[in-house]
Amino acid sequence: SETLAITTKVVLPNDTNTLGNLFGGQLLAWMDEIASVSAHRHSRRVVVTANVNNVSFNSPINHASIVTLEAKVSRAFNSSMEIFVDVFVEDNITGKRSKSNEAIYTFVAVDQHGGPIQVPELVPETEEEIERFEGALRRKQLALILAKKMSPKDATELRKLFMD
Repeated sequence: SETLAITTKVVLPNDTNTLGNLFGGQLLAWMDEIASVSAHRHSRRVVVTANVNNVSFNSPINHASIVTLEAKVSRAFNSSMEIFVDVFVEDNITGKRSKSNEAIYTFVAVDQHGGPIQVPELVPETEEEIERFEGALRRKQLALILAKKMSPKDATELRKLFMD
């Protein structure tokens, strides 16, 4: 919860496409920005975006919508951190929030020369934090396999999914 970063935006006309919906690129920029705040809060270092693992555009966000983005570090590795960003749209009349989008970002903490630097461990507390924490290692192993930086036989967490 110490890494939680929240921001609220109003979708203005210059944020929308010809259909009156929020540009996907604008939402990506907002998510990247709030994810960087969360990563910084955990590491207390300069952080840079390393990867956008997953983005789900589940529903369009209309002009004049009130959009809240919540970012939280799900796991810290050596110098990298995985950050979940959940995007909510608020009903203008009832105030009820509904989740419209989500993304998973990876940030790396860097030193004064731009090189990677160690980040503190993260201890998950809630059920959702534990679930995301455990999933982060599987996502990292899959990314390493796809980048040919890890052999599938060494992906212990992924193997558990298929070997039981």
